[in-house]
Amino acid sequence: MTGGVSAEAVLPGDIARRVIDPHAYAEWDGLLDTFDAIRADTPVVKVQPDTPGLFDPFWLVTAYDDVMRISKDNAGFLNNPRPVVFSFNQAIEFSRAATGSNMLVDSLVVFDAPIHPKYRKLTQEWFMPRNLARLEDELRALAARTVDRMLGLGSEVDFVKEVSGPYPLRVVMQILGVPPEDEPRMQMLTQQLFGGQDKDLSGSGMDKMTPEQVVQIVAGAVKTFEDYFAQIAEDRRQNPTDDVASVIANALVDGQPLPPRDMAGYYIIVATAGHDTTSASTAGAMQALARDPEQYARVRADRSLLPGIVEEAIRWTSPVQHFMRTAAEDCELGGQQIKAGDWLMINYVAANHDPAQFPDPRRFDAARSPNRHLAFGAGAHQCLGLHLARLEMRILFEAILDRVAAVEPAGEASRASSTFVGGLKTLPLRVVPA
Repeated sequence: MTGGVSAEAVLPGDIARRVIDPHAYAEWDGLLDTFDAIRADTPVVKVQPDTPGLFDPFWLVTAYDDVMRISKDNAGFLNNPRPVVFSFNQAIEFSRAATGSNMLVDSLVVFDAPIHPKYRKLTQEWFMPRNLARLEDELRALAARTVDRMLGLGSEVDFVKEVSGPYPLRVVMQILGVPPEDEPRMQMLTQQLFGGQDKDLSGSGMDKMTPEQVVQIVAGAVKTFEDYFAQIAEDRRQNPTDDVASVIANALVDGQPLPPRDMAGYYIIVATAGHDTTSASTAGAMQALARDPEQYARVRADRSLLPGIVEEAIRWTSPVQHFMRTAAEDCELGGQQIKAGDWLMINYVAANHDPAQFPDPRRFDAARSPNRHLAFGAGAHQCLGLHLARLEMRILFEAILDRVAAVEPAGEASRASSTFVGGLKTLPLRVVPA
């Protein structure tokens, strides 16, 4: 690799393959080693395919300051017209043929101004803390039931399967009007969207399929989501309530209802991103506490430490691992000359482990301050549900700390193989009731 604007820095092929290999993201320490080496040498570097036409070249951005700059400059770095998630060309071509768009789902994350702020405004107030406060009693009751179930399973439990997976799933499905009996279906469809690269999560052999075959499975999941939420929307138009489903179903933008595809995308992004990411952060927090009995004991005794636990878990896990952006104009970034139309990967895993911003970044430090992480993004596209995620995690951990005296690992945890949304897929724990 070579730096400077006069010579384009290109990542060597073996390292470039790791950046887009879902299995590399399952080997967390090795992945962080890779990003540390890239960031130290050339924090903005070109990734090119070994096979011509496999995917379009892109710039990998690994330094915190550069990722923050791109995230906040929504005019200079666009979510369109290229895909907002790394995709192989075969998958993009399939999506264009099937939907007329680069992405199978057109949601908030793919729109730029002026559409994006209009769509975001529809539900932004609903997700503000003052409105979410009315959910606290329901969340506490759900958290209590979740801990009851966990303790009822005995001294050993898979925390992901029994706690961090189902708890945020129920929260999000509740605000979308999805009944409990449909939750397994929603979970399966979410895993086909986000976990298709992992054989344990996709449940359909997708890890052995070609990119085109995978995108066909994902397209089927999207169609199922669309049909399901079309029924929810129709019900909420006839029988509106105070939930998010009703807000979306009855929304008007410039005096017109949302187009069906955009409405479906709105439901899908809330339904999927709203629970998988919180599940990953929750599991990460529990893993860190299980490894550090003293820290667990401290937070049990002093609940003022809990917000720090939650925030550090979100940084430490970085469940949304990247997004893609397209340069709107020529610019210089990290010593490299970026051309208008260039594709860039802003890698949140790398940025949230940048030692220039986070001293000793691999250490889980509940007292870390400041902790201005990028796990929720920044700028106009900052995660809409960030306040709900924090609230859910805090309330669940309050219930756990009340009822569980101690916790420790009961085996090896494992991570999902996924380049986009990732986190622990198993976390075996031994719990001691209070």
